[in-house]
Amino acid sequence: MLNAQTPGEADVPVPARFDTLPLDPKLLRAVADSGYLMMTPIQAKAIPIVLEGRDVMGAAQTGTGKTAAFSIPLLQRMLKHENSSASPARHPVRALVIAPTRELADQVANNVKAYAKHTNLRSACVFGGIDMKPQTLQLKAGVEVLIATPGRLLDHIEAKNCVLNQVEYVVLDEADRMLDIGFLPDLQRILSYLPKTRQTLLFSATFSPEIKRLAQSYLQDPILVEVARPNATATTVEQRFFSVAEDDKRQAVRQIIKERSLTQAIVFVNSKLGAARLARSFERDGLRTAALHGDKSQDERLKALEAFKRGEVDLLVATDVAARGLDIADLPAVFNFDVPFNAEDYVHRIGRTGRAGASGLAVTLVDRDDARLVADIEKLTKRKIDLDPLEIESERPRRAPRRDAEEREYAAAAPSPVASAPRSSYRAPSAPRDAFFDKPYEASASNEPPAWEKNAAQPAVKGVSSNIKPKKKVAALFGAKKPTLAESSPETA
Repeated sequence: MLNAQTPGEADVPVPARFDTLPLDPKLLRAVADSGYLMMTPIQAKAIPIVLEGRDVMGAAQTGTGKTAAFSIPLLQRMLKHENSSASPARHPVRALVIAPTRELADQVANNVKAYAKHTNLRSACVFGGIDMKPQTLQLKAGVEVLIATPGRLLDHIEAKNCVLNQVEYVVLDEADRMLDIGFLPDLQRILSYLPKTRQTLLFSATFSPEIKRLAQSYLQDPILVEVARPNATATTVEQRFFSVAEDDKRQAVRQIIKERSLTQAIVFVNSKLGAARLARSFERDGLRTAALHGDKSQDERLKALEAFKRGEVDLLVATDVAARGLDIADLPAVFNFDVPFNAEDYVHRIGRTGRAGASGLAVTLVDRDDARLVADIEKLTKRKIDLDPLEIESERPRRAPRRDAEEREYAAAAPSPVASAPRSSYRAPSAPRDAFFDKPYEASASNEPPAWEKNAAQPAVKGVSSNIKPKKKVAALFGAKKPTLAESSPETA
């Protein structure tokens, strides 16, 4: 039975600093090394409950620190198994974190590694798109924390590269996204390999009825921890919706970037092909651009993301593969070039900016075919959306105005029209007129018949119409018949 807990009804005292939590000094030192001193609301509410061993459903706006909210307390609970043995058998998988995308899995793994760097706990990350052999070697050496995407995890399970019979903690990160992209059968198979007695945590920015049914099936009396209304958008993000024709969207992005003096931005589209084409178009416009979508290899995707984080790329054109979990510090703006088909993806897309209390800008470009999708966003976020007009600055050079009659006469009288007149107004000089063609028709005074009547005046051949022309002579070499006497001299016939 779901034990709901509203933000104002927390039973546990809410500390503001990490050092007020009952954490090991190793973990506190790692948290301090990461630059964290104060806890976010989701961390302050969830960490004490996880430390107690309760199952948790955590709902919070994206970018509020959900990864630390589950990884830090789990590492604390696993310190009792810490050992420095080199034997793989002494390092079985005790915590399993399942993430929907490769990028999110890699990011969670980096955070876990940073928090556990002063301990002897091992962690590994496995996801598709790359060779399995290095992952297999790492799993065979033994790891306590395994972060994985569902498909690649099943590959390793079937290959017997990892055994999950000693798992004590399971985390379903961005579970709603896993259901959206069809991972429910894979999740059910994975969970069937796990022990029945375990602590399960489910974290997501949005909660749907399907997620709640999943929680009822696999969580034991979970506590719902909310720090904001489910499906709410961050208050630090300025959300703007502009009515723009489809052909003007690319110019609208460039115009807003120029007007707002934006240094970087993510541009979200709905298709992989659209992302590749739009990235090439922005590249031709002189913007440093990279594309991020599912058709790229994992190595290409990671390189594009790292280049964007280093500031070597101005625009990152991405599909919704980048909408979940990516933590990019100080991202000033996000553009929805295409309105997302799934309204919940809108919450995640704009959550890439305005993270950790910083301000951000989210611009959505809407054409006349997007009315239903915008209505879905209004229904989900429970806020009225106003479409603002956006005047697109034309980039076409204006045509020179026509000159009046005096200027045309002056140009005609100029000695060198090519040198004196602009190219657009230059006309080639006309040929001199012949006065003969301006005279009216006059009949000829001579009595000589015209040329076409001279042939008619010649005597006709007897028995042959005057309108029939004589046959042309053809050389015998080409098969001409020898003319008869009558043909050769008609007068004698």
